[in-house]
Amino acid sequence: MSDVSAWIDHEVKSNDVLLFMKGTPAFPQCGFSGQVVQILDYLGIDYKGVNVLENMEVREGIKTYSNWPTIPQLYVKGEFVGGCDIIREMFQDGELQSLMTKNGIEAGAAPPAA
Repeated sequence: MSDVSAWIDHEVKSNDVLLFMKGTPAFPQCGFSGQVVQILDYLGIDYKGVNVLENMEVREGIKTYSNWPTIPQLYVKGEFVGGCDIIREMFQDGELQSLMTKNGIEAGAAPPAA
């Protein structure tokens, strides 16, 4: 395991909710990362954001780690949940809130009315 893989593995396992994204939670630098940030913020979930634009090794390493080709990537309690489309669908169906609750993570808001 390379240093980057080991670092990614440590971050994934030591943060309850971790988002690998382009930009930061305060300033997302792509629309997809921005959508996931909006959902997590809307739900009032405490999470850590990792800006993959700051380090190309992390940007490529996370794709290898998860075997998922795109950013953003959301992890909950060490498990890869998905990217933007999956997170958005799970949120709209109430599944994301259930996943958080099941993992002991406070998720405040209900899904928006369809």
